[in-house]
Amino acid sequence: MALHALQQDAAVRVVGLLTTVTEGYERISMHGVRRELLARQADALGLPLHEVRIPPQCVNPVYEARMQEALHVYYEQGVRRVAFGDIFLEELRSYRERNLALMEMQAVFPLWKRDTRLLAREFLDKGFRAVAVCVDGKVLDRSFAGRPLDAAFFGDLPPHADPCGENGEFHTFVFDGPNFRSPIAFHTGEVVERESFYFCDLLPEKKGERP
Repeated sequence: MALHALQQDAAVRVVGLLTTVTEGYERISMHGVRRELLARQADALGLPLHEVRIPPQCVNPVYEARMQEALHVYYEQGVRRVAFGDIFLEELRSYRERNLALMEMQAVFPLWKRDTRLLAREFLDKGFRAVAVCVDGKVLDRSFAGRPLDAAFFGDLPPHADPCGENGEFHTFVFDGPNFRSPIAFHTGEVVERESFYFCDLLPEKKGERP
């Protein structure tokens, strides 16, 4: 939704997508989504993808060094702004702004301070489609892992869970929406538990394959 909001602004030109991938696992960090699906997502959005590779259990100094290395590539191309989908976590926003300031770059937050209940409703109304790939077992039941983000999903969330998962209650893989050329085909695999988090594996579908 943050990307879509930027794409509606005539004064903004999005030049690429930046995502961290965990070395060895070959999956998106924290989300657990396979690199193949990440590549298909970027292709469906029609944007170049830059993978920032980080080690498992990555500590902040290593993360910051590798992000800086990746962003330097764009700085050399004249890019000075980096957008994030954060909504209301002040400490995280300050962290991003401090790190970018060291590179003379600026952070942009297209969804900042939006009402997350309204954002969840807008997500559905605009035709975005996603699946919950990672669930915090301390907040949500295992059954939420692998569920599509539909009206029933949002209706079943407990009152203490943010509708957009802003506190880390859940992470998602968006596979279709108004800025997608076509939906991404996949089917859900097994759900595994790691350190109180439940991960639902997503398996890319081959051409002609049916779920």
